[in-house]
Amino acid sequence: MNRKPVKIVTIGGGSSYTPELMEGFIKRYDQLPISEIWLVDIEDGREKLEIVGAMAQRMWDASPYDVKVHLTLDRREALPGADFVTTQFRVGLLNARVKDERIPLSHGMLGQETNGAGGIFKALRTIPVILDIVKDMRELCPDAWLINFTNPSGMVTEAVIRKGGWKKCIGLCNVPIGAILKEPEMVGLTEQECIHQFAGLNHFHWHRVTDSAGNDLTASIIDKMYTEDAGLPANIFDVRFMREQLDQMQLIPCGYHRYYYRQQEMLEHALEAYRTVGTRAEQVKQTEAELFELYKDPALNYKPEQLAKRGGAHYSDAACECIASIYGDKRTMMVVSTVNGGAVPDLPPESIVEVSSLITGKGAMPLAWGRFGPAERGWLQVMKAMEECVIEAAVTGDYGMLLQAFIINPMIVSGETCQTILNELLVAHERYLPQFVEKIRELKAAGIQPVDPVVRQLMEQGL
Repeated sequence: MNRKPVKIVTIGGGSSYTPELMEGFIKRYDQLPISEIWLVDIEDGREKLEIVGAMAQRMWDASPYDVKVHLTLDRREALPGADFVTTQFRVGLLNARVKDERIPLSHGMLGQETNGAGGIFKALRTIPVILDIVKDMRELCPDAWLINFTNPSGMVTEAVIRKGGWKKCIGLCNVPIGAILKEPEMVGLTEQECIHQFAGLNHFHWHRVTDSAGNDLTASIIDKMYTEDAGLPANIFDVRFMREQLDQMQLIPCGYHRYYYRQQEMLEHALEAYRTVGTRAEQVKQTEAELFELYKDPALNYKPEQLAKRGGAHYSDAACECIASIYGDKRTMMVVSTVNGGAVPDLPPESIVEVSSLITGKGAMPLAWGRFGPAERGWLQVMKAMEECVIEAAVTGDYGMLLQAFIINPMIVSGETCQTILNELLVAHERYLPQFVEKIRELKAAGIQPVDPVVRQLMEQGL
């Protein structure tokens, strides 16, 4: 077995998820002998990096293992000789997510930070940065694996592989893990007695379940979804799918499908929050503030339970298992974003899909799913086309291509308001969208500004 000491670099190391990452590495140390960990962040994240970095070191010091956690604001200092690079950053921090959510809602549409207009703009800000990271990796750690759980994970992973040419990349998501952990107990079985198979796109997949003898459990789990807690992520409002639809497809949609299958109800809920308690981003800002107050405690040397409220539980643990499986050729079954290669015949083989895969020493080996029914196939192909338009716009700064992405996206009602939302988001995120500088200058000269007062205040504060 490979026992070469491992160097890990985490970009976005000041994230509130980092303690879970450390916990995952500690419990897998026998499988993954880490020699050093580098946590990287930017100047705006310095305070959080120092807080979470100190806590990360306390966690290692409380373990039996002698591992040094290094902190830096210069990723080029961290990257040389890295074996694995994990990415968990948010360009513009949570204030950018506030804008992503509030601007569409101010015009009566969903923002949703990974699937809707907000998700498109998160990708526009993130893809140029991840491609710059790839350039540094090509120079400083050309043999490293890039394990991405920066959202929108599927689009970011596709940009790395298809635009950046970095083939040693796997994208991760916590949503399938929640289903794998929750659903067996719904039918009186253990995780080891169930076989889950997933296919689709990040935050847009379906799955089916059998027991270890090959008996289908999908219908039984669908039954239980209407009488029990279905284990939804903390960030998704629980409105039940229409039963007849699930009975017809005989597949279990992911939680994010509610934004498409029950768009009216999800929009009404989001608008009510917008008018009262604030958007999910504003609520997460409060949760994060509470977490970092906990992290400051010099006696805290373990992951606090409150982290589960953050909405991304299991993300970091998935990254640790993926890394350990590549390093040790464990052939763990995981749901990851990787090159399709024919696993989902309804999409081109070069597309990035989220699919059940064996994680081996050579990376992800996707399992064949087969063809979808007409409804799921239609959704899937529309969403992949939308993703491709977003990636192209992020790389080129092509406004027309970005407008195409908005018009295609099923969560955005096409028309004049659609373009107004697009234009306001461009102006609001000017600092992080240099590829659109000429268009933004033109929009500002025409007097385009967001109408939402919270967004306007953030912009006045330079945030």
